[in-house]
Amino acid sequence: MDRPWFRFYPPGVPPHLDYPQVPLYRLLQEAAARFPTRTALIDYDGEAGRELGAKDYRTLDDESDRFAAALVALGIGKGDRVAYFLQNSPSLVVGFYGILKAGGVAVPCNPMYRERELAHQLRDCGATAILCEPDLYPVVQKVAGRTALQHILVTGAAPAQPGIYSMDALVESHRPLRQYPAINPVQDLALLPYTGGTTGVPKGSMLSHFNLVANALQFKSWFQYREGEEVFIAALPLFHIGGIAGAMSVPLAAAATIVLFRRFHPRGVLQAIQKYQATRFLGVPTMYLAILNLEEARSFDLASLQPSRTSAAPLPRAVKEAFDKLVGHEVLIEGYGLTEASPLTHANPTHRARAGSIGIPLPDTDARVVDPEEGTRVLPVGEVGELVVRGPQVMKGYWNQPGATGAALRDGWLYTGDLARMDDQGYFYVVDRKKDVINAAGFKVWPREVEEVLYQHPLIRAAAVVGVPDTYRGETVKAVVVLKGDHGFPSPDAAQEEIKAFCRRELAAYKVPRIVEFRDDLPISAAGKVLRRVLR
Repeated sequence: MDRPWFRFYPPGVPPHLDYPQVPLYRLLQEAAARFPTRTALIDYDGEAGRELGAKDYRTLDDESDRFAAALVALGIGKGDRVAYFLQNSPSLVVGFYGILKAGGVAVPCNPMYRERELAHQLRDCGATAILCEPDLYPVVQKVAGRTALQHILVTGAAPAQPGIYSMDALVESHRPLRQYPAINPVQDLALLPYTGGTTGVPKGSMLSHFNLVANALQFKSWFQYREGEEVFIAALPLFHIGGIAGAMSVPLAAAATIVLFRRFHPRGVLQAIQKYQATRFLGVPTMYLAILNLEEARSFDLASLQPSRTSAAPLPRAVKEAFDKLVGHEVLIEGYGLTEASPLTHANPTHRARAGSIGIPLPDTDARVVDPEEGTRVLPVGEVGELVVRGPQVMKGYWNQPGATGAALRDGWLYTGDLARMDDQGYFYVVDRKKDVINAAGFKVWPREVEEVLYQHPLIRAAAVVGVPDTYRGETVKAVVVLKGDHGFPSPDAAQEEIKAFCRRELAAYKVPRIVEFRDDLPISAAGKVLRRVLR
C-alpha cells in the first residue's frame, strides 16, 4: 500500500523498529540496571505544591519484586487477573509492575466507580485479587461477595480479617522475587483495560506484553526521549490507557523521572514544571485550558518543556496556540490512539505538526480510510470514512467477546469506529465518531449505560442521552427526558435535581448528566429507534 507519510517522519525516526520479545517489566529492569540511583518517582502534592517522597530506580524495581513475591505466595500465578482500584500513587506503580512480575494480568479500575460498575468489571474479568487504597476499601468490601475475589490488598494499614492484607506489610516481609513465571510476550496478556470499544458494551481489551513493549518503543522513538534525562509531569490517571502508557510505562522505559500527581491541579503543575525543569507534560485539552485560565500562569518559567503528546480528546487549535505561546515555543503535539491499540497509532511529526490533524501513523503502523457501511472499500484521498489501523500495538481481541472481536478485527485491521479523512501527504483528520460515544474531558461515556440508569427511575417514561459541545470539557452529557404524567414534581428544577441525584448514586461523576431537558416525546425513526442526531 502507498504510505505517503514516510516523507514527513521526524529526523532520526525510522519507518521500522526492532521490538524485543520481552515482558513489559523488562523495560523497568533495564532502566534500573542502567540508572539505579536516578529518581524514578516523585510523589507530588499538587494542591500544597510540595514533594511527599521519592523512589529511585533500584528501589522501585526492588519493591515491585517484593510485591510480586507476595502475590506468588498468595497463589497468584500466570494469567491470573489482578485488579487495581487506586488513585495515582507510588503504590500503584509498584503494584502494577509487581502484578506483571508475578505473571498476572493487571486490570485497571476507575477509582470513581460505584459498586455496580466495579462489580460488573470484576465479575467479567474474573479477578481473584484486587489492590485498593483505604478510602476505596468499603466499596470493594461491599462487592467482593458477588465476585471471584479471594484476596484484597490495601495500601497502608488493612483490617485484620481473613483474605485482607496490607500491601506495605507484604512488601516489607517478602524477599524480592528472583524466579519469574515464564512469559510468552506475544501470546500472554499484561493488561486488560476496559473500554466501550466499537459497540458501546464495556469490554476488556486484551493487550499482550509485546503490544505494550512495541508501543512504548514507538512512542519513545517518535518523541525522541533522551534516556536518563527526561522529567515527566504525570497528572493523567493511571487507570486509563493514556496514563498507563504515556505517564508511566513509556517514561520508565526511558529511565525518566516521573513527577506523579494524585490528581491534576493546575497551579501545582506549573510549580512542578518550574521546580523540576520538567521536559514533558502529557495531558488532555481540559488540563491545558485550566492552566491557561490561571491569571498567574504567565509568571512561571515553562521553557524547559519539550514536545509532548496530547491525549484522549481533540485538541482545539486555539488551545494549542495559546499554550505554545505561554511556554514560548511549540509543545503540544496532537496524536491519536485508542485502548485497543495500547494506545498510540498516530502522532504529528514534532517538527511539522498541523493543528487539527491527528498526524501520521507511527513506525510499523498502517492506516487507511474505508467506507463506513461495509468497511471493505478503501476510499480515495480526502473522502470521509471509517479509520482502520494495523500494527504491532493492536490488541489480541476482547476478553470473552468473540463476536465483538470479529467485528473490530478484520483481516488484521482494527476498525476504530471513528470517521476520518486522509490528505494527499498522509496526514489524518478525525471528523466525527461513527458511534454515539460522548467524550467528556477525555472520559468516554456511552449513552446506553446512562439511559439504562435513567430508565430505572420510577417517574421517567422515556430517556435519551447525547453529547453536546462544552467549551471546557469538549463535550458534556445531556439527558433528554419524558416524565410520566403523574410524576408529581413541583417544578422542572426540582425534577432536574432529583434525576441528577439519582444518577450520582449509580454512576461515576463524569457520566452523570449535567444538563437535563424535559420533552413531551422523543424523535423516533420508522424502525422505532431514538434519533440521537435530531436531539443533538
